[in-house]
Amino acid sequence: MLLNRRGQRVPKVTFRTRQNNQWVDVTTDELFAGKTVVVFSLPGAFTPTCSSTHLPGYNELAKVFKENGVDGIICISVNDAFVMNEWAKDQETENVTLIPDGNGEFTEGMGMLVDKSDLGFGKRSWRYSMLVKDSVIDNMFIEPDEPGDPFKVSDAETMLKYINPAAVKPNLVSLFTKVGCPFCARAKAMLKERGLDYEEIILGKDVTTRSLRAITGGTTVPQVFIDGQLVGGSEALEAYFAAV
Repeated sequence: MLLNRRGQRVPKVTFRTRQNNQWVDVTTDELFAGKTVVVFSLPGAFTPTCSSTHLPGYNELAKVFKENGVDGIICISVNDAFVMNEWAKDQETENVTLIPDGNGEFTEGMGMLVDKSDLGFGKRSWRYSMLVKDSVIDNMFIEPDEPGDPFKVSDAETMLKYINPAAVKPNLVSLFTKVGCPFCARAKAMLKERGLDYEEIILGKDVTTRSLRAITGGTTVPQVFIDGQLVGGSEALEAYFAAV
């Protein structure tokens, strides 16, 4: 049975990390002492739900967590430092610290080490999240003990609602651009002026002209989407901001 350890201290562990091609020991005291930290743990780097939803969700809401008193966000997985570093690059997770629990010591201390030998994974972490205040677990959200890989309660939105149900989430902005486009540069500058983070999708690198036409109905860039709605080019974006 997976026990909620609310009110207990996190296990004392030293993690072996790689920073600037050097081994660097990082202790749980360094990560948690005197801080308010959101932690989420998952079965493995580069796995589907972990890459498509779990990690990106926390990365996207990192600024909101900070605005609501969180000093840092940590992702822990039973993977080695090399794998976690490559995953961080692949996911562009500048707002989340990825910590390798290669030997599973922290995960075992949390009572969350499970056997996934049926998948060829060996020992891995059960999926969960927790809020830690000065090394003490304030609350945990543990996925239900059921077959498969449930993902129902350890997501970023559930954690944010616990911390502050009235927290305002940021706009989701996607921007189609191409290299050297002055109108694209203007659109990006307007977004930055308003403190809006955005996902940049580059024509010729991330998407083809045919795909751009299928998604936006046009072939010119930039094309800006805000919260799933097409705003249009840089002039349309300027008009959008003037109206809100």
